[in-house]
Amino acid sequence: MNTRAFTLALVIAIFAMFMVHTYVEDQKTELVKRYGSMTSVIVAKKDIGEFELIDDSKVTIISVPQRFVSPGSFKTMKEVENTIATVPILKDEQITKPRITYPGESTGLSREVSVNKRAVSITVSDQTSVSKLIKPGDRVDVLAAIDYSGRRDRQKIMTILQDVRVLSTGRNISNNLPVIGVQTPKVIKQMKLNTYSNYNSVTLELDPFEVQKLIWLYQYGESTPYLILRNINDKEKVRIEGTRLYDILGEKDQVEAKKFFQDKYEKR
Repeated sequence: MNTRAFTLALVIAIFAMFMVHTYVEDQKTELVKRYGSMTSVIVAKKDIGEFELIDDSKVTIISVPQRFVSPGSFKTMKEVENTIATVPILKDEQITKPRITYPGESTGLSREVSVNKRAVSITVSDQTSVSKLIKPGDRVDVLAAIDYSGRRDRQKIMTILQDVRVLSTGRNISNNLPVIGVQTPKVIKQMKLNTYSNYNSVTLELDPFEVQKLIWLYQYGESTPYLILRNINDKEKVRIEGTRLYDILGEKDQVEAKKFFQDKYEKR
């Protein structure tokens, strides 16, 4: 074996490695100078909906150049424990301070109430709330029996309100938002949001005048109003005439009923 040739080849190889290493380090230095050093940030592993609780199944840690770190970003998982997304966060987006909050007054029911609207709760039963299958976020109509004369033939069932948003059922708020005073666990587990819960009251979102209508029905009405569930995408409000006894009876029975009530009330 030619020792001289081997030594020369080894020197050339070492020199080449040195040059490659020098080039790589120069490039790394240039990249660090241009974009900053690598740092850890928390990003979404999948799409996170508004008001969703954040747990380790939804976020992860990655390294990015300092220049690409968003203002208000987080570096450790502990910083985002027990937090709630205040806006939708897309997969791979960085979790930042303006996008999350902690359970408390700002995440209570008042945050759910639209501007110029009011939240009002009513007592319900299985019969008056579709077997209590109504959930937060659903849309309902409100029907009630109206009796302003004491005469059976003039009593009506009327649609009082249409396309009303349900804010909560019992203490279950829209999007399962934690309510004031509820302590969240140290480690948040995944929650099943699409389950039904037992409740005795429903909170509706109405404008101030509609609130007065509803309270009048409960204060002075003859019977408890009914909540009628409608399709979540059906926003159309239509004019609906009230239903009287004559609307239910056939033609022959209508004639007999009218004669009966005339004899009873008008020929005294």
